[in-house]
Amino acid sequence: MAKLISDIDPSRGIYRIGFRLPILLYRLKLGWILGKRFLMLSTFGRKSGRLHQTVIEVVYFDRQSGAYTIASGWGRKSDWYKNLKKNPRVMVAVGLDKFEATARQLESDEAEQLLLDYSHKHPLAFRELARLMTGSMLKNIEETCHMVAQDIPVITLTPDSNR
Repeated sequence: MAKLISDIDPSRGIYRIGFRLPILLYRLKLGWILGKRFLMLSTFGRKSGRLHQTVIEVVYFDRQSGAYTIASGWGRKSDWYKNLKKNPRVMVAVGLDKFEATARQLESDEAEQLLLDYSHKHPLAFRELARLMTGSMLKNIEETCHMVAQDIPVITLTPDSNR
């Protein structure tokens, strides 16, 4: 039986290595290896005020505005999500590019459409992620996107205008 993302503790054992390795790549100036499908998000701790970093898959990139959209695989329990709800000012690194941005959570209908677009561009990745995040994959892709958009926060990171 497959583990659900909600059952995995990224701070323990082999999971910790797997989740921390992409951060190490960015710190070594090797983030470009991950391409534009992943970004490193830096938030400030909601309690400690310290800088925290995590690497997240990009759901959508808007070329015109330069905004990146990401989803919280652990839902509202994710520390980075809780941190940016308290302080939406974040730092983003994509490949070799770094910039300050403001985070905004999308409404569920907007998130649903972006997830549907993602599911068409990356069907295998979407199927696996949806199954891990929700515990099941509905036969109808639109229903799955609707269900995921209701439970999983989808966030747009808009670069500051001085970029």
